[in-house]
Amino acid sequence: MSTCSTHVLDAALGRPGAGVAVLLATADGTPIAAAETDGDGRARFDVDLRPGDYELTFATGTWFADQGLETFYPAVAIRFTVTEGEPHYHVALLLSPFSYTTYRGS
Repeated sequence: MSTCSTHVLDAALGRPGAGVAVLLATADGTPIAAAETDGDGRARFDVDLRPGDYELTFATGTWFADQGLETFYPAVAIRFTVTEGEPHYHVALLLSPFSYTTYRGS
């Protein structure tokens, strides 16, 4: 079994993306867990993930609106694959109002 965490960074301002709502779901959309990033922009899901495809959905539209900012992306969804024997997956999101990038961290 594997676990998952995430880290949101506000690339436009160079600071953590604190307070972003994140949903962890199976690839077919079945919710598994929900979290909100902490003051350092991090969230951890303490659920056991079996091998397969999963999706993290970040509520970026709400987060930017709360700051009085427009964004092109009302949500960012990142699909990733969990494989047998990997104990942890860390999925990072670098975010700005009109672009984003992601990578698998450690």
